[in-house]
Amino acid sequence: MSDTTPQLPSSSPAPSPETHVIDYRAAEQLLAARDPRGAVRLLDSVIAAHPENTAARLLRARAFFAAAQLRPAALEFELVLEREPDNAFAHFALARTHERAGRPAQARKHFRLAAALDPRPEYLAAARFEA
Repeated sequence: MSDTTPQLPSSSPAPSPETHVIDYRAAEQLLAARDPRGAVRLLDSVIAAHPENTAARLLRARAFFAAAQLRPAALEFELVLEREPDNAFAHFALARTHERAGRPAQARKHFRLAAALDPRPEYLAAARFEA
């Protein structure tokens, strides 16, 4: 007696660009809902398909930071800064990552770069130029 149950295809269709946009937006929502690991999982496929997408890398760096995965967060922030050296937020976030990892000298450098690029009060306070 043979099994006549229909078999489902073994692989799903390849993700489309629309799927990646949906995954990116869902990752933003997961990060906002305090599920950074879920956000990273969604962003992994987006970045695999679009490694040049700086916004996706910045979001993944934020998710790594929120998940206390400091080394991957720092690597992603650094990659963003290689592409966008004038990104004040990336400098500030990298500084926070270094600060949290116990690397105050690297943190201070990036706090100061962030403040020099964008004189927001929180960037200026973190830079501690008067010290």
